[in-house]
Amino acid sequence: MNDKVTVEKTDIPAGGWGSAKEVGAILLHEHVMVKGSALLAKQNKPEGFACVSCSWAKPANPHPFEFCESGAKATAWEITPKKPDLDFFDRHTVSELERWSDHDLEDLGRLTEPMRWDAASDKYMATSWDAAYAEIGAELRRLDPKSVVFYSSGRASLETSYMYQLLARLYGNNNLPDSSNMCHESTSVALPKTIGVACGTVVLDDFEKTDCIFFFGQNVGVNSPRMLHQLQEARQRGIEIITFNPLREPGLVSFVNPQSPAEMLTGKETAISTQYHQVKAGGDSAALMGLCKAVLAADDEAIAAGKPRVLDTAFLDQHTHGFDAFVASVRACGWEQIESTSGLKRADLEAAAAVYVRSHAVIGIYGMGLTQHRNGVQNVEMVSNFLLMRGNMGRPGAGICPVRGHSNVQGQRTVGITEKPELAPLDKLAGQYGFEPPRDKGMNTVEACEGILARSVHGFVSLGGNFVRAIPETVLMEQAWRELRLTVQISTKLNRSHLIHGEIAYILPCLGRIEIDRQNGVEQSVSVEDSTGCMHGSRGRAEPAGPQLRSEPAIVAGIAKAALAPNPRVDWDGWCADYARVRDAIEQTYPEIFGQFNARMWTPGGFRKPVPAAERIWKTPTGKANFIAPESLDEDPDLKAAGPQTLRLFTVRSDGQFNTTIYSNDDRFRGVKGSRKVLLMARADMDRLGLAEGDLVTARTPSQDGVERHVDNLRIAEYDIPQGCIAGYYPECNPLIPLWHHAKESKVPAAKAIDVLLQRTGSALAAH
Repeated sequence: MNDKVTVEKTDIPAGGWGSAKEVGAILLHEHVMVKGSALLAKQNKPEGFACVSCSWAKPANPHPFEFCESGAKATAWEITPKKPDLDFFDRHTVSELERWSDHDLEDLGRLTEPMRWDAASDKYMATSWDAAYAEIGAELRRLDPKSVVFYSSGRASLETSYMYQLLARLYGNNNLPDSSNMCHESTSVALPKTIGVACGTVVLDDFEKTDCIFFFGQNVGVNSPRMLHQLQEARQRGIEIITFNPLREPGLVSFVNPQSPAEMLTGKETAISTQYHQVKAGGDSAALMGLCKAVLAADDEAIAAGKPRVLDTAFLDQHTHGFDAFVASVRACGWEQIESTSGLKRADLEAAAAVYVRSHAVIGIYGMGLTQHRNGVQNVEMVSNFLLMRGNMGRPGAGICPVRGHSNVQGQRTVGITEKPELAPLDKLAGQYGFEPPRDKGMNTVEACEGILARSVHGFVSLGGNFVRAIPETVLMEQAWRELRLTVQISTKLNRSHLIHGEIAYILPCLGRIEIDRQNGVEQSVSVEDSTGCMHGSRGRAEPAGPQLRSEPAIVAGIAKAALAPNPRVDWDGWCADYARVRDAIEQTYPEIFGQFNARMWTPGGFRKPVPAAERIWKTPTGKANFIAPESLDEDPDLKAAGPQTLRLFTVRSDGQFNTTIYSNDDRFRGVKGSRKVLLMARADMDRLGLAEGDLVTARTPSQDGVERHVDNLRIAEYDIPQGCIAGYYPECNPLIPLWHHAKESKVPAAKAIDVLLQRTGSALAAH
């Protein structure tokens, strides 16, 4: 496969004909050109379905086509007519399928029948729903509840998520890790400390009122392309956008709006970033410290000149705590350290700060480039510090905006998917359902992995996702995974988590959100929460892929009824017959958030949950917004390799994927074709290490614990990237990440800075 890879120099904008071509290609590849086109017209629309890809906000007045390239790919991928039937599974053993790529496994199409792994033949074989529920329930009853994990990806609806967390707690644990543990848990830990909420304060209307946007570690062109509409409109008003990111991502450089006939015909591009600073991997805290230092210096100059203060002193006095200690830490930090750690020049940081100083309303946007570090929590705290200095929190056009990934990952937390008992309304659940919920802390993602490695976890139920592929420490985890007693995968497509399985393994195929969900002949609707904390209704529009598919709520209820003792206060069957009853139950548990839930779920633009910080109400122990001084400017202080041969790897996603779903092996924005086993490297580092374009290398993580971690047959490609840093694709580079290399406090795997050594194993082939 590697001898077919090419890497071309490319400089294309986000959107434009390239995006239109990609949408057409995926619809054609999945044989849904007519069906898919009709469905895309209903995506993210009132009375339509919420996109199953990213969670970016859905406007009250949608565009004619309120979908992006990534969302179109996700839709086509889900509504494909392709299906791996039972004959396919009879022809292929699980061991054989383990050798297939991620793309090829999911490209088989939709799973449509419940299956059980047969040890004698090493094949998945058909089973009935009743038999599956009965054995799963029996095994769960035999296992110690504390030894079972209930994982969820970010796609499940609010209704399903609420039922799922109740299943886990009625069963007897808080072991509810989810995909947030792998990405934005650093946000969920940092923001409650700084501003008293676990989510952002910005909504779509703020983009119309802002006069400056700062971007940190978020690739909008791939991960949330619909946001480009807000960014383009801001730029057309003359708003400056300042970006900090190691790679120059096309979505943050320029954009051609596919919904504008004039732009498509003329190729007219909108320049997105007015300043673009290629910070080193692991240098974000240092860059933010430099920005804060420059703001303080500007304030000092204003005082000396008798001019109005740069700092918002009225806001600081009334609304904040800890500012003096933070200022002391900023003043004590020298520019030499800031420049060395961030990889940026003082003059560039001062130029960015100058824009901030003259702006009245500033939005700070960030993604996993900040959260997936050892000091990921600190990074988020630093963004908050920066915004608080000039009162850019809780006023129109200003605030903090973490961009979530999966389409309902934030909503799952809102309705109780959390391993932290203090974040769940346990007393309310106890009174509502007449049981004593477990009060001990459950397992997050890293802790679940630790339990599997220690052989203390024996059962794993997965509501969507591809957990085995998404987690770090790939080799050790796959070995230990096979010793689990029970693995249950509620899924739409085949992936590696079905092939690395326990002694008893089930695949339970479910309806996708795009499909019509009929219960007793009545069409149901579900709800999701977007990245700005707004709730939306979603109604499937496509016919189901197969007659045996069951909805996620029905599957959760089926497992619950088989595993739990009857509870007269929990009407699983009634909930499955009418999802409005689930929403009534959610409203009873969370009246402050979901009052009149059923009546409000179709509100144009969604209805927003209460975010006190957006109104300058600070639900913190101090009753104020808190400045928190950083412990260290180095975001990843614990995984080190000495010497000039060391490079700092950070993982990235391509335009041909969404999380672990790989739509193609190409990455058109970076010019990579034919393979994902590529390392992007600066020319200066290639020359220094004696490497040529196209060379094959093995990447190794310096061993500090006796574990050998490496990835072979990675192709070197020259790229515009800070010296000393290299980029590789997720999840292919996950074997290089030790399980213990995670964010302090939040335990998010620190995938954005891994020190590695390279060993050349093959000479350069032709690469363009």
